[in-house]
Amino acid sequence: MITTGVDLAAQPARTAVAVVAWGADGAELTTLRLDNTDADVVRLAQGSAQVGIDCAFGWPDEFVAYVSAHTRGEPPHPDLRGIAGRRRLAYRETDRVVQSLTGRLPLSVSTDRLGLTAMRCADLLAAFADAGDDVDRSGATGRLVEVYPAAALRTWRVDVTGYKTDAATRAAATASLLDAAPWLTVSPEQHALMAASDDPFDAVVAALIARAHAVRATHPVPPARTAQARREGWIALPATPLTDLDPTRTVASTPG
Repeated sequence: MITTGVDLAAQPARTAVAVVAWGADGAELTTLRLDNTDADVVRLAQGSAQVGIDCAFGWPDEFVAYVSAHTRGEPPHPDLRGIAGRRRLAYRETDRVVQSLTGRLPLSVSTDRLGLTAMRCADLLAAFADAGDDVDRSGATGRLVEVYPAAALRTWRVDVTGYKTDAATRAAATASLLDAAPWLTVSPEQHALMAASDDPFDAVVAALIARAHAVRATHPVPPARTAQARREGWIALPATPLTDLDPTRTVASTPG
């Protein structure tokens, strides 16, 4: 099996792609690079069984309806007024589920710093569709799945606190991740790239989450939320320890 991880940014310069090849004797990071266009991402993902993309695949349903109503000149629904209503507009159902499972609330795609990146993600999903992929934002079908490295690392109990802003902490985080996954072969150059920038680091984690999703080791979408997840997107959160991704072991299916 081959999996690809994408740490998407608004511009190609900070968009990182990681490709991992999985075999009976272990896994190998075969590709790790920065500065990728949409066409680069689609090309590098060729042959992958699963592609994990670190970006929101859609916007909250209520936010979309709210903006549409505002465009038509209609007043906000009473339930969406005030701070409680604005919180509902800011977060998707999958964001609230991730918070309940990990204690960590993802950034808001509608109100925080993700807007331009989410717009690029919509373009990227369209590029995959143009290349023949089945784009299912819920991740239930097709190769593409939304991932959230920080929440996955918390689930796997890999301490990477502060890795996005501090070089020394990022070097320690890289060592912690690779110590927790001794079956993953990484070259010295790739190790250095992960320690130098959080973008390649997150791309590697995204490729690991893609593997977890491929072997059914992530929390499934609740059946009652399937239609909503296909509109808003759904974060694939690991449901088993990182050790279960060791390709020399048998991976259990996700409970529930």
